[in-house]
Parts: sequence; C-alpha cells; structure tokens
Amino acid sequence: MNFELDQDYQAYVDSVRRLAQEHLAEGALERAHSPHYPWGTAQLLAEHGLLGITFSEEDGGQGGTLMHAVLAIQEVAQVCPKSADIVQAGNFGPIRTFVEYASAEQKARFLPDLLAGRKLIALGMSEPDAGSAVTELKASARIEGDEVVINGSKVFSTHSPEAELFLVYVRFGPGVGGIGSVLVERGTPGLSVGKPSAFMSGETWSQLYFDECRIPKANILLGEGGFKKQISGFNVERLGNSSRSLAIGRHCFNIAREHAMTRRQFGRELCEFQGLQWKFADMKLKLESAQLLLYKAAMEGEHGLPSAQSTALAKLACNQAGWEVANEALQIMGGTGYSQEAIVEYCVRRTRGWMIAGGSIEMLKNRIAEGVFERSFSQRPPAPRA
Repeated sequence: MNFELDQDYQAYVDSVRRLAQEHLAEGALERAHSPHYPWGTAQLLAEHGLLGITFSEEDGGQGGTLMHAVLAIQEVAQVCPKSADIVQAGNFGPIRTFVEYASAEQKARFLPDLLAGRKLIALGMSEPDAGSAVTELKASARIEGDEVVINGSKVFSTHSPEAELFLVYVRFGPGVGGIGSVLVERGTPGLSVGKPSAFMSGETWSQLYFDECRIPKANILLGEGGFKKQISGFNVERLGNSSRSLAIGRHCFNIAREHAMTRRQFGRELCEFQGLQWKFADMKLKLESAQLLLYKAAMEGEHGLPSAQSTALAKLACNQAGWEVANEALQIMGGTGYSQEAIVEYCVRRTRGWMIAGGSIEMLKNRIAEGVFERSFSQRPPAPRA
C-alpha cells in the first residue's frame, strides 16, 4: 500500500501551492479579520480552475476528482485560511448539491456566475428549532398553480449576508418524505434577509425570513421525497469542512514550529525544552492520523460518494486535530499567539466552529457507533405506551 501521492496528484499540489504562495500569502491576515467575502480573490481562484474542481466539463467544471478538491483546499488553507473558504464554497456544500440535482435550465441560469466567482449560493437548512434534528424543520412550501409559496425562517446560513441564491430545505408534506428543497433568489418578494450577526470566528450570517414568498415551480430542486438525496451529498460536504480544519491546524503547527526554533527564553531556543518537544510530537501524531482518514474517505469518493461512516470518522478526526493543534500552537506562542497580530488566534476561533457546523462531533460519534453496531439508534425518546 502506497501512502504517497502519485505523480499527477503531486504535480497538482505543487501547482496550487505555487499559486497560493504567489497570490494569497500577502494579505492573509487582513482577509482573515475582514467580515466580507473576498470577491476579488474568488474571481482569481475561478480563473485558475479552483471552483468546480469535481464538476463535469459540460457543467463548466474541471472534471477532477474529490481528491483534487481536498488537496486544493489544503494547499490554499495552509497559506491563506480565509481563501480556503472560497474553494469550499465553489466545490462543496450547496453548490455541489445544486450541480448534482439541478435541471439543465437551472444550471444554465445560475451556474456560470457561481463558477466564475461572481455570485454565491448559501444553504438554508438549520432553523431555530431544527439544528442537529434537521428533519424537524418547519419551513413550509405549498404549490399553487405554477408557483411555490414558502413560509418559515432559517438561521446560521454561511455566506447569507452576501449570497444571491439560497438552496432552502422546505417541507412540502408531513414526515421525512415530505421534505424537499427549492431555489430562492435574493430580492424575491416575501424573502427578507435579517441584519448580519457574527460567529465567534468573525464570520457573519443573517436570518432568512419567508413570508408568503412566491417562486416559480421551475425553482424546485428536489420535491417531496428529496431529503435522502440531499443529505447523502452532505457526506461530501463534510470532507470540505474536514480539509479546512486539518489544513488550518497544520498551518498553525508550522507557524508555532518556526516560533519555537527562533524564540529564545532563559538563554535557550524554545524547541530545546522537552515539555514543548512533547507538545509538538502530540500535535504531529494528531495531524498525520487525521490526514490518513481524510485521504481514505476522499479516495472512496473517486468512483461515487464516500460512505457516511468514512466521512464521519474523517470529520471527527480532522475537527479535533485542527482545533487541538491550533489551540496548542497558540499556547506555545504565548502572547504572540493570542494577539491578533498573528493569524493563529483566528485559526483557533475558526477551527472551533467546525466541531459544530456540518454535523457536531457528538452527532458524528452517534453515526460512527451505528456503524460499529450495524444498527440505527434513535435520539428521540420512546413513544408513550397506549
């Protein structure tokens, strides 16, 4: 078994690394602290083929593999963490679900601007009372003639303050089978975008309000019975999350390593203290272990979708490694790491959020346990006896 990248993948890594170092290293700290989406960088990355990496050439993509997308995110994140969010937005999450299930007419309307970095698509899934229990969503959709009428609200939608298109999970009918999704354009009458709120990372999101919001039936992405198709694509989305988390942890590791080799205290370089040597050994172990699980899941996706078990293991390992390594790097760097003059403190805040977003680590553990015991475990209380 070969654990090294083959020549083609290595050449791809080298090319993305050169691009990132040439165009993204300068200004990385400023981008991290800005609440705004870096549109200029998005268009630059689009011009270099880093949006739509896994999409077919017929759809305007690059025809690459899931591994190409994972490698691209990692290389960009290790130079400019904020720019890796652009690679994520152009390859994973709602845009991937859109490309998977959109009609030819829907793709023609929306995909060119999305893949050119001119517009963003955001996901409307979580609700005030439907987070991890996403099937309890209440946002409703009823069909009236040639229109769909939507009522409800959505929270925690990444990129919602600036997105022009929203992929919204809605309930056409009762139960899981009644859940589907629709496409709602910004500015549609009946859609209100709330004022931006900030996450701990500095990212912003806006609550979405739907009040008799009318869209054409042509904007239905998946009607009743579409939930299972939509959620199956979430396994791939989790690999984008995992890639960023792990790569940002590795970025912090490299910064802390350089600090430990040059910073002197008590007449010695920091790397000469055994206590710090052990920290770096533990950090290295976490990063390398998580990397193998990430690559395993990505390779599963070379000929289809990776399994829910593999993506859950990869996300859990990468989320924990990214957060723990970034946090330890901050501790090693002391006041310098804690200061906003260094990017490490941003990385700590950023990696912390991914242990919640895209499936909390607790929900991932539940999913892994189901694989261990080969059975499902309902998180709901048992129904009362008659």
